[in-house]
Amino acid sequence: MSAPESQDQKAIAREMFVQQTDHAKADISTGPLRGATICSTNSRRDYTFESADEFREAADTSLLPVIRVDAANLMRVLQQLEVFAKRQAPRIAFKANGSILLLDLADIPAVQAEGNYVSLQHRPNPYLVHESLSSMAEKLKPYGFIRIHRSVVVNISAVEEIQPLPTGEYRLRVKGGKQYLVTRTYKDNLRDLAQLWVGSERLPG
Repeated sequence: MSAPESQDQKAIAREMFVQQTDHAKADISTGPLRGATICSTNSRRDYTFESADEFREAADTSLLPVIRVDAANLMRVLQQLEVFAKRQAPRIAFKANGSILLLDLADIPAVQAEGNYVSLQHRPNPYLVHESLSSMAEKLKPYGFIRIHRSVVVNISAVEEIQPLPTGEYRLRVKGGKQYLVTRTYKDNLRDLAQLWVGSERLPG
């Protein structure tokens, strides 16, 4: 075989391989690539596809970093991270009816004062805990709870709407539809409801 014919065949094989690689990348989200590894250096010519049955092209990786992706391993790692994140979700433990209950803080949109107790507004049933609201507010503050009233603390991740009132106060609506009043004493805490405020409106005034 002559040198030009050999070069032409290599060029055709390389182009077919690049096309197959592009299709494989598009299919990563729908299923793993069995026994395959894709190496990309952000250039069309710098691909290698390592498999017993497929074309193998050596990539020039001397100048650019290689990102090695294995779809099956990637999915496994993502699943493990998801499980780990659920295990690390903050929870609250308290005594109720002779037992110690544990609840995810994400499932508690608000905490209300009830005399010498506080009511954890957990759906479908709230729970009473023998503790002052001031003490509870201090303990929950690092976990995204803010004081909005002398008798109410809310979970900022549960707030869905803020409505200004003519009195200078605000009304909050949390997940589940329940509403709470924000008094002027605590309205500065509303800044903590979001990490980024955009547009012309600013809270509080």
